[in-house]
Amino acid sequence: MAAAKSTNTLTAYRRDWQDFEQFCTLAGLNSLPAAADTVVSYLTVLADTHKVSTLERRIASISQAHQAADLNSPTSDMKVRILMQGIRREKGTAQDCKAPAVTSDIKAMVSTLPDSLLGIRDRALLLIGFAGGFRRSELVSLDAEDLEFKREGLVIIIRKSKTDQEGQGRKVAIPYGSNCDTCPVRSLQLWMEASGITSGPVFRSVNRHGNLQANRLSDKAVALVVKRTAEIAGLDSSKYSGHSLRAGMATSAAAAGVSERAIMNQTGHRSQAMVRRYIREGSLFLNNAACSLGL
Repeated sequence: MAAAKSTNTLTAYRRDWQDFEQFCTLAGLNSLPAAADTVVSYLTVLADTHKVSTLERRIASISQAHQAADLNSPTSDMKVRILMQGIRREKGTAQDCKAPAVTSDIKAMVSTLPDSLLGIRDRALLLIGFAGGFRRSELVSLDAEDLEFKREGLVIIIRKSKTDQEGQGRKVAIPYGSNCDTCPVRSLQLWMEASGITSGPVFRSVNRHGNLQANRLSDKAVALVVKRTAEIAGLDSSKYSGHSLRAGMATSAAAAGVSERAIMNQTGHRSQAMVRRYIREGSLFLNNAACSLGL
């Protein structure tokens, strides 16, 4: 079971389970196996301070722990289901998502970057992350051996991702851009040349003296780059995260009329529901009924 889950998911499950165990210890209740009433009490306590999505993940974590121990999960009990229905009605389930960094945002962000080694890296990071619709983990896991520059553009091999835990891999094509300043392929070529990287991690740290380091960037570093450049560009950095690149690509493509299938092929999404949410976001002003009101 563990092999079928991503590292981040397993880490979240472990933290959730530790929290549940602590609750049970303090309350003098059994955590494994746990009674349905125990889970109800736990969720009731959390409901005042936690989001619905967090509660749902805690339920999944408790269920996984029981399944791993070959025990029936109390989370499937009707008491738990009825409680969650009530919590969803009261709190709502609309997600407080970070803003997508759409094309105009990306252009504004990269225009602020200097021609230093750090600036060249960050430009390539933002443009490749955006054009490829990559997850942060996919972006920072890239090695030079995963890149193939062609006449039409760039082909990147994603060897493993959140939805590909077996490591079957997939290829993502990124064409040349029409503007040299915002072309993802040229920006990456410039970074590879300026850094001298020929093998190993593509995106690496640059220290405060402007020197390239050997270590691979972390996924948290991607979020920091996005937030920093957003702020310099005059955007509200609190609304952006590392995921804004991926969400921005899907939203911008949808706004440009790109098909659902084409967007999913680029981003590697397996969930149509998630992609359709991006499409709705990107299509809010397309064929909008209010545009014909003559106001």
